[in-house]
Amino acid sequence: MLKAILGNETKEKILLYIYVFKKAYIREISNVFEIPVRSVANQLDRLEEGAVLVSNLEGKIRIYQFNPNYVFLKELLALLEKEYSILPLKEKEKYFIKRKRPRKREKP
Repeated sequence: MLKAILGNETKEKILLYIYVFKKAYIREISNVFEIPVRSVANQLDRLEEGAVLVSNLEGKIRIYQFNPNYVFLKELLALLEKEYSILPLKEKEKYFIKRKRPRKREKP
């Protein structure tokens, strides 16, 4: 839905993913949405250049999150909240619910 405003679908997916999980790294986003790593990296670079996102290294992994100093952060988060709220449940389950490790066999 936000594709028309943001310019492309990859950017929309990245922003939604970071909206839901607060932080993300390139390969994680690439794997979840099955998008080439290069495409994700390009969009993250553009978002960082525009000061929408900030990144920092945690070990060898670059972690991205929203820039708390971004002028339109409140408005962007409101748009993303609206977008997320109208997503079909199947899409939310597929992309935005992190799987946890399986239960032990003895647990009900």
